[in-house]
Amino acid sequence: MRPIKRGVRIIEYDGPRLSKEEADLRYEGRCVTYLFACGEKEVIDGFGTAMFLNHCCDPNCETEQDEDGRVYVCSIRDIAAGEELTYEYNLHDSDDDAQDCYCGAAKCRGTMFSEDEVKRRARKAKGGAAQKSSAKRGR
Repeated sequence: MRPIKRGVRIIEYDGPRLSKEEADLRYEGRCVTYLFACGEKEVIDGFGTAMFLNHCCDPNCETEQDEDGRVYVCSIRDIAAGEELTYEYNLHDSDDDAQDCYCGAAKCRGTMFSEDEVKRRARKAKGGAAQKSSAKRGR
């Protein structure tokens, strides 16, 4: 409830470290997770205080990983007392078709997926559409 200066480590995103395979098994069939990817093969099961920070397409925070692999949420601008703390989730590697965003920011992208994930899915959809069109012509 106090102002926060730019460049401050606000909270650590911590919890048990799991392989992606372990996390998939643990959360199979569950609609809510607080998994934070750390590298290609590991996630943090972040069911702690940091899970209360929401996504925003125009955030006041971002995450940073230190040399020991610890993940922190840090302020990227001065934040007023009482202002909601937000960062871009940059979701990827999801089985869900969509991760709609309703942050209300003027710069809202409409999704919580990372820009790279949006591009990957568009390429995949384009490739799938091309395969279907090719199959129709081959009949």
